[in-house]
Amino acid sequence: MNRKAIYDDLLQLDYFSDSYLTFEEDFHRYYKGVDPLTFLVDDILLTMALKQTNYFRLHKTKSRDGADHYFYFKIRSPKENPKVRIYDYQGMDQRKNSEKTT
Repeated sequence: MNRKAIYDDLLQLDYFSDSYLTFEEDFHRYYKGVDPLTFLVDDILLTMALKQTNYFRLHKTKSRDGADHYFYFKIRSPKENPKVRIYDYQGMDQRKNSEKTT
């Protein structure tokens, strides 16, 4: 079994929430690619889960302004199924090229 299969249906965004709509707006404001966010969400969630982080970085080479952008989420699990992780968007931060990132 591959790592992606382990997380099938356990990593989720609430597509109808205000937090997702804000995330979508923020992401498209800085992303210079042509792929719609809906095609990237599974990879974004899987990356955060595998790295055990609550954020992901939009690399400066993929941003319109040449800066790294960090998108932060609050992770919660419903009582009915504690294995499920729901990611609620909290906001973003950006760093210019000259700043060091860790």
